[in-house]
Formats: sequence, C-alpha cells, structure tokens
Amino acid sequence: MARAYAAGDAEGCAALFTQKATIHSPLAPPARGRAEIEALHRDWTREAAAKRFDMLECGGCGDVAWALARFSEGAATGEGVTLAVFEREPGAGWLVRTCSLTGATA
Repeated sequence: MARAYAAGDAEGCAALFTQKATIHSPLAPPARGRAEIEALHRDWTREAAAKRFDMLECGGCGDVAWALARFSEGAATGEGVTLAVFEREPGAGWLVRTCSLTGATA
C-alpha cells in the first residue's frame, strides 16, 4: 500500500481493501466501501508531499491480522498512527477490513 499511496494511485490503494472495508480518520468523515475509500485516497494523495509509513508492530492468527504503523505526510497532514485489521480472502489474499488513523503524534 505504501507504494501505491506514495505514487498517488488512489485506485491501487482502494484495491487493497475488502469490498465492505471502512476507514475512520480525524482527517475526513468515515469512508465505507471501496468507492468511498478510493475517493478519500484521491484527496489524500493529491499533494506531492513526501509520504512515509514505518511499521511499528504486527501480528495475527488464522485469517485475521493487524498492523500498527506510523505515517508522515509533510506539513499539511503531519504525522500520526494507523491501525489496520486485515482479512485473508480466498483468491484475493490479505486485504484491509478496517483502518483507523490518529492525528498528530508527540
């Protein structure tokens, strides 16, 4: 996802989410489903600012996994932390089911 995000590929970002996925962020209203997630990423990736993700922790069991990462998007958005829950879908592999972002971190 980091590559698609940094490249400004909103469609590529949305393709990494399940059809019923949700994103909760202080930066925008909740996004539900791939179409809303793609529109949200289109807004988020519009700026050419340097975008970075650093994995902090991850784990999982069976067909469910999670990842905690720090993100940085330059002066306009700043930094924060994201927690994503993944589901393994037959024929599609690991996709994000829900994602929650925090605002700026100390």
